[in-house]
Amino acid sequence: MPGGYAGKFLEVDLTSRNVRDIKFSDEVLRQYLGGRGLATKVLWDRLGARWEEVDPLGPENILLMFTGPLTGYAPGARLCVSGKSPQSNGIVGSTIAGEFPVELKCAGYDGIIFTGKAENPVYLSVFDSDVEIKDASHIWGKDAKETLKVLVKEGREALAKSRPRRGVWKEPAAVYIGPAGERLVRVAAVVGKWAHAAGYGGYGAVMGSKNLKAVIAKGTGPLPEAADMEKAVEAAEAISRINLRYTHLRHWGTGYLGYDVGARLSAEPVKNWQEEWHDEKSYSADKFEPFWAKRFWGDFGCPVTCLKLAVIRSGPFKGAITDNPDYENQAYLGTNLGVFTAEGNIYLTALIDDLGLCGIQCGNVLGFAAELYEKGILTREDLGGIDLKWGDVEAFASLVRMIVERREIGDVLAEGTYRAALKISEMKSVDALKYAVVAKGIGIGAHGIRSGEDYPHHETYVCSVQGGDHTSPAYIPLDDDLSELTVALYDSGVVCWFNFFEEGTKDHIWGLIKAVTGWEITPEEWYGTSARRIIHTQRVALLLGGPDIRWDPKTHDDIPSKWYKPLKAGPYAGKAVDRKIIEEAKREYYEAIGWDENGVPKSEELRRLGLEEVDKKAEALRG
Repeated sequence: MPGGYAGKFLEVDLTSRNVRDIKFSDEVLRQYLGGRGLATKVLWDRLGARWEEVDPLGPENILLMFTGPLTGYAPGARLCVSGKSPQSNGIVGSTIAGEFPVELKCAGYDGIIFTGKAENPVYLSVFDSDVEIKDASHIWGKDAKETLKVLVKEGREALAKSRPRRGVWKEPAAVYIGPAGERLVRVAAVVGKWAHAAGYGGYGAVMGSKNLKAVIAKGTGPLPEAADMEKAVEAAEAISRINLRYTHLRHWGTGYLGYDVGARLSAEPVKNWQEEWHDEKSYSADKFEPFWAKRFWGDFGCPVTCLKLAVIRSGPFKGAITDNPDYENQAYLGTNLGVFTAEGNIYLTALIDDLGLCGIQCGNVLGFAAELYEKGILTREDLGGIDLKWGDVEAFASLVRMIVERREIGDVLAEGTYRAALKISEMKSVDALKYAVVAKGIGIGAHGIRSGEDYPHHETYVCSVQGGDHTSPAYIPLDDDLSELTVALYDSGVVCWFNFFEEGTKDHIWGLIKAVTGWEITPEEWYGTSARRIIHTQRVALLLGGPDIRWDPKTHDDIPSKWYKPLKAGPYAGKAVDRKIIEEAKREYYEAIGWDENGVPKSEELRRLGLEEVDKKAEALRG
């Protein structure tokens, strides 16, 4: 067994309540590492032959929660959640920070595979080798914070009962869903701690479809042994030293970008991307700082400590508590909705957290609905009496609750922006899709490309196998620090991307992989073979789609239509995206990655990588 792996995975059949240990060969682990890569392999092996027929919200879907060999060794621990996505109908590797993956590895497991559907609400408890499926009917319907309180209390009581001589136990780590996931809202997240989330992909709804409310874990063992512990520590310390030299993320988190990306770069969603520039000083980073109750909050082993805890202690939003909104939440639950106050943004972010929604995806839906209301396509009657004006925090909060409760128009919006646009187009006899800012069914991250000043390239969202996911951008050159192939390394490792932002940090990951696992995986091997196996398999699964929606590269490898219109205000007014440039960028990316002129992985490329079964399914796409 290579270093860094506990050596076994849990497989939980929720239908039969059968739990068993499974293993993967060293060869498979080397080829895919863990996390996103291994999840893609497992999903394809088990579902690929009938991918188009599998309902993401049906019991036949598989939910995976995987660590990677670097989890716990690299600074900043994360867990990768995956399955067939109810948003894109493809495979999304969605990661979440926290102690859960470390607790799971210390309990002796590298990950969990959930199949089937429980008859009644349940949660899974993992305490070392003691694995139990428990009744969750008493927490079904509770919001995130109430759910976590119960899980912590019951977990501690169970630990004290089973091991009474250990003293006072630190709480088990947990991942769970809120009411949104229970009601199969496609923009529901898998939640951790009070305000962490794996949001892209909609896997909170997959948990809900399986009647799985939560998973808790406590491990009393050590992390799996590294192949060379001394060198593993040296590499981790080198990465930490570089990060400790930079203070911007440590002091502000990504929240300092809520003003900067709009005012300086003209690349932030404003009123559902009708604009990307603002100069609202009321939204600058210092306006959020007075609400911080805790600074420099980091997850397991993280030197960046970019988290802050924000609390509103007075006024109409009193009691709201959340991570200080990061940039994505500041944008999508702030500027995107015409909200330019710290209090309003913190309140909406806390509400989203409590209900178990993805801030990006739900914010995308809310902005879409508000523009339809502004244009007269949706009426006050459609919205159940809500006067959905830009900047009205309470109005947006009311719509959020309608979505989670699936009441009236909320039932349509709960399907996510793309599916809602199709339905509303039918209801209203208009083209609502032109107001939807999505890629392959997934709301696009809060980074526009019209000004050309933010990090995404023209091919970023057009060709990403994770659709609108800004953390998995298609990029040329393929070995760029921001490339989807590089991110697949972090997501398979499984580590926090933020610890590899600074110059020089990525250079140490190859040594860390060797020190931990014993494998000398070179950049040439990763970018030439391993990463391509993952990306190509994800691409074929995405294009197969189904059963309700499929993607045609000729139509859907594109940016939102409104991005072809020029910006109206700010220093980059008049700039837009040239369709010819998009087409050229697309062709260049297809060629670089190994896809044919129609955007389908080439047969010779798939067979070179040993993906013959993927190639058989891709043949139908080549047409």
